[in-house]
Amino acid sequence: MANETILVVDDNPINAKLARIILEEAEFVVHVAGDAEQALHLLQHCEPRLILMDLKLPGVDGLTLTRALREDARFQRTWIVALTAYAVKGDEARASAAGCDGYVTKPIDTDALAATVTSYLARERG
Repeated sequence: MANETILVVDDNPINAKLARIILEEAEFVVHVAGDAEQALHLLQHCEPRLILMDLKLPGVDGLTLTRALREDARFQRTWIVALTAYAVKGDEARASAAGCDGYVTKPIDTDALAATVTSYLARERG
């Protein structure tokens, strides 16, 4: 799984930095975007195997961005895992309906994040 590309989309710089550190220590190539616009810009230049998608983003939210990515043929095989601190009843179902393949809550479990990402990447999507 080393050298697989991951995109972290999170408007909280502390969470984004933590995820980046954890994933880079696990030898992933990590890109970070603070909002949907930055994510779309990065996605013009890279095709990650997995996207960690914060649901609560400024402007275009993570669910809307996920729906847009699922309509793009380039990202049909990309894992998208929701990442949110606002875990309320129904969020997981909304994330799934938008096209997310999984759901991870914040605060980020530093012991489990790399293993969670690796478990998705061990399988093919689609």
